[in-house]
Amino acid sequence: MKTIAKVAALAALGAVCITPAVAGPPADQNICLNTYYIDSTHVVDAKTILFKMKDGTVYRNDMKNACNGLLWDGFVYVLHYDELCSSDRQTIRVLRSHQVCQLGSFTKVAPPTHT
Repeated sequence: MKTIAKVAALAALGAVCITPAVAGPPADQNICLNTYYIDSTHVVDAKTILFKMKDGTVYRNDMKNACNGLLWDGFVYVLHYDELCSSDRQTIRVLRSHQVCQLGSFTKVAPPTHT
């Protein structure tokens, strides 16, 4: 009986040893930003918006398609909840042209390194 218990313990230990380690969050992880904590936004180009949070964290949104006029006219978003999410099919509307554009995935931007 003790031999069976030892074999079972070794098998369990072996299973733990061969389990792959997870290196980080999956690439398709849904990131949501609470709008209360958004301090400011910066439109980089027709496909990229930076969202600066009140704690200094910055998230980049890579939009699904180019959004003409975004760089000059600004944008608004209408929410049903207090969050902007990567995989919610969240849209924004350009102020002057009223073009509707779909946000893409959010990526946390690494803080600048000081040399």
